Amino acid sequence: MTSTERDEYFMRLAIEEAKKAEAIGEVPIGAVIVHQDEVIARAHNLRETTQNAVTHAELSAIQDACAVIGSWRLEETELYVTLEPCPMCAGAILQSRIPTVIYGARDPKAGCVDSLYRLLNDPRFNHECDVRENVLGEECGALLSDFFRSLREKKRAAKRKAAQEAE
Repeated sequence: MTSTERDEYFMRLAIEEAKKAEAIGEVPIGAVIVHQDEVIARAHNLRETTQNAVTHAELSAIQDACAVIGSWRLEETELYVTLEPCPMCAGAILQSRIPTVIYGARDPKAGCVDSLYRLLNDPRFNHECDVRENVLGEECGALLSDFFRSLREKKRAAKRKAAQEAE
């Protein structure tokens, strides 16, 4: 298996997690952590379900991976995530010493790996990551675009219905 095929294989697992999030009304973002070619953690967004701002896919996967490894240092792992990590998740990635991050779609509104900031490659921190972007990026981006389009359509339909009922 080539490195591209390997990255796509693990990103597809992250996409499966994102679809689980979407199925329960969460923003479809999924993450998978790999250690020695084995998935040791997988997670998806749960902010709406838990009403907790920190239940992002990456953070949940990091917590689970730490439990599996038995250490806060995830030094021999790779994180696959469908969307470019936000500042909170980028901070957790640095703190947990994940050496490699592979993500699908860029996040122009909150991405802190390449879009708004380059936190994972800032030499002022005591840890830097290798980063690979745009792995199945179109598919990852389409999941998000379709989700938010559907959400907007539902809101418009609810407004129309409310207006009709008020007449």
